[in-house]
Amino acid sequence: MMAGWDTHAGQAVALPLENVDTDQLIPARFMSQPRDAGYGGFLLHDLRRGPDGAPDPDFVLNRHTGASVLVAGRNFGSGSSREAAVYALVDAGFRAVIAPSFGDIFAGNAVNNGLLAAQLAEDQIAKVMAKMGDSTVLARIDLWAGEVTLGEMTFPFQLDETWRKKLINGWDDIDMTSSHDAEIAGYCKAISPWRWPASN
Repeated sequence: MMAGWDTHAGQAVALPLENVDTDQLIPARFMSQPRDAGYGGFLLHDLRRGPDGAPDPDFVLNRHTGASVLVAGRNFGSGSSREAAVYALVDAGFRAVIAPSFGDIFAGNAVNNGLLAAQLAEDQIAKVMAKMGDSTVLARIDLWAGEVTLGEMTFPFQLDETWRKKLINGWDDIDMTSSHDAEIAGYCKAISPWRWPASN
């Protein structure tokens, strides 16, 4: 079981790109690496490095290490269903991605690994990015209230109640199912084939 969380404070960095897909988040050639080795170093590998393989000093994530909230453009995490894209973000220290929209499978994988994928309207994201520029701002996230504060701007966001419960408790799908063990056991007992109907 993962460590759950309900509030978070950290530095937010902007990635002003749309349609960042899972192959950009972690190129397929790195997915043979063992999970316990950590995938953080592969995050956005080909965007962060130049043709010679050296880190690009102008790329925003190379200039601002230690950020834990990513503000991105629409359709973040589109493409293939690889869960390793979420591993790369989590292992790089990110707790949340804020964007106008996400790939559906990416968003589901995110919450199952303790990563919040929170949607804000495009005009809100544009306002935040304009304010941030190339700098970072302090971000505060409250899962109970469904609010994110970026610098001096606070926005509400919608969060499915099941997802909220998963993030706060550190649960994935198996943990969520296990939380209903008593009800499941009661149901199984009630429909057991060995439970003969009462005779008249």
